[in-house]
Amino acid sequence: MSATGVGPADEKLRDLLLGHIHDVPDYPKPGVMFKDITPLLADATAFAALTDALAEACRRHGATKVVGLEARGFILGAPAAVRAGVGFVPVRKAGKLPGATLAQAYELEYGTAEIEMHADAVGPGDRVLVIDDVLATGGTAEASVRLIRRAGAEVAGVVVLMELGFLPGRERLSGALEEAPLEALITV
Repeated sequence: MSATGVGPADEKLRDLLLGHIHDVPDYPKPGVMFKDITPLLADATAFAALTDALAEACRRHGATKVVGLEARGFILGAPAAVRAGVGFVPVRKAGKLPGATLAQAYELEYGTAEIEMHADAVGPGDRVLVIDDVLATGGTAEASVRLIRRAGAEVAGVVVLMELGFLPGRERLSGALEEAPLEALITV
């Protein structure tokens, strides 16, 4: 589901979700309008509708596993994976997972960061759908796509609750996605 070409059911879902996302001005710093999804998570109807939409994306894209990006991607991805009947894989900040891991560095506005997943979490034969809450600059999502491919798995796509259309996330991610789809339930 994308914000373009949506049908009546998609508009209803979009309105429900947007009605539970609150703007918090000047957080985490002055001039930033933070999109707070915690009211959405606290509402059973809205959270269930979001989970259903994400699970449907898993089925539609033939995912065998879901990768959730730390930390809100865990909250959204895990129930969607369960609902879709597929496994869930957390992708975390470096140093947070025990055992053997694969790491992927990526560029931030001022410096670099690194994400990791267990080395044996995905592999050949897996179709992995990445789920996160927000697509902003696209750095973490791009790194996760590269990490999944390095592990030998296929990227089924990336699905986010909300895309910040005024930031370059979609453009940054497009090269890494190759032919895999990027979907946003809401674009602001």
